[in-house]
Amino acid sequence: MQTNYFLSLSESGKKLQQETINQDFTLQPLGMPRKAAWRRSAPAGLSNHVSSSRHWQGRADPFGVVAASLGSRQTEQQKMSESPLSWFRGVYLPPALHPLNKTFVKGSEWQDTDSTQEKRGAFLQDFCRKYNSKKKLQTHLVHLVSRIYVEDRHKVLYCEVPKAGCSNWKRVLMVLSGLAASANNISHDDVHYGKHLRKLDSYDLKGIYTRLNTYTKFIFVRDPMERLVSAFRDKFEHPNSYYHPVFGKAIIKKYRHNADEEALKTGSGVKFKEFIQYLLDSHRPVGMDIHWEQVSKLCYPCLINYDFIGKFETLEEDANYFLRLVGAPADLKFPKFKDRHSSDERTSTEVVRQYLKELSKEERQLTYDFYYLDYLMFNYTSPLV
Repeated sequence: MQTNYFLSLSESGKKLQQETINQDFTLQPLGMPRKAAWRRSAPAGLSNHVSSSRHWQGRADPFGVVAASLGSRQTEQQKMSESPLSWFRGVYLPPALHPLNKTFVKGSEWQDTDSTQEKRGAFLQDFCRKYNSKKKLQTHLVHLVSRIYVEDRHKVLYCEVPKAGCSNWKRVLMVLSGLAASANNISHDDVHYGKHLRKLDSYDLKGIYTRLNTYTKFIFVRDPMERLVSAFRDKFEHPNSYYHPVFGKAIIKKYRHNADEEALKTGSGVKFKEFIQYLLDSHRPVGMDIHWEQVSKLCYPCLINYDFIGKFETLEEDANYFLRLVGAPADLKFPKFKDRHSSDERTSTEVVRQYLKELSKEERQLTYDFYYLDYLMFNYTSPLV
């Protein structure tokens, strides 16, 4: 039985909602059918994911109803209760996509990119339409938009997916907003700790709805396994004053037998297999982190309708096309440089394959299962597990 963690709108909330929204927008959660149902009705292109995921048989979606996953996070609930929007509980977001403004794009240079973009959007919409449950979701609007960055001058909303080009996207947003003259001169610390960019949850309710309804919403995603390995390499294979003491120490303490004193003290030297044990543990010694959280829980692609879906695998092409679509300055190109650890080999399919060799077949399968929705939503090919 699904627990109802959320209250309905207060009377004042209903009044403000009516003043802000002229239509009755319905928001529905994903409801994952059992494996047999997937086989009967999966959209074209999804069957390869279903057949390889034996661990899903007879199981409900681990992402579950969004309300359940949100309700289980007590600390986040406490944080949200302190928000000025905490009285707002019911969420009604626009169900339709806004057609992209292509008046800035001339000629046929971007024809193939545009065609690919339309197919991605249609695929995700088809997925969400077929597998949404009939029950309305009630959750915190503030949480749903907490990863979305706002650039008001060009009217864009960007949902941050770590390890999918997010650092350079933040640089671009700073240039678009007039905070910097060039993306090439913005340091990593300024990008992530400078507090130069506003998030959507920092606006009042009317500001949030106005932007959701009128701004171009975009997201960039990446093959889940590549993103996972990239996050591990970045946070655990290089000195890090946060991830080693916070995550590393807890991981080594729980999953490494006969760990030496130095490892327990510093949290350095976490092995990929230990990291995966932590990831798959329902009783993790320390919580999840945005760098390896599923995109389905970071950006809610079936609840917030993104107008543009870029992929890390075609990052430069997709990004520069998007910049043209939103009327960015002609000389602004998406940065090509690697944000940190520039001497390291980029995390590629071959690099991922080497890391996966450290895992048992069952661990590989369970890791794939963990990111199952991300594979489905964005039509990524399931890995050989």
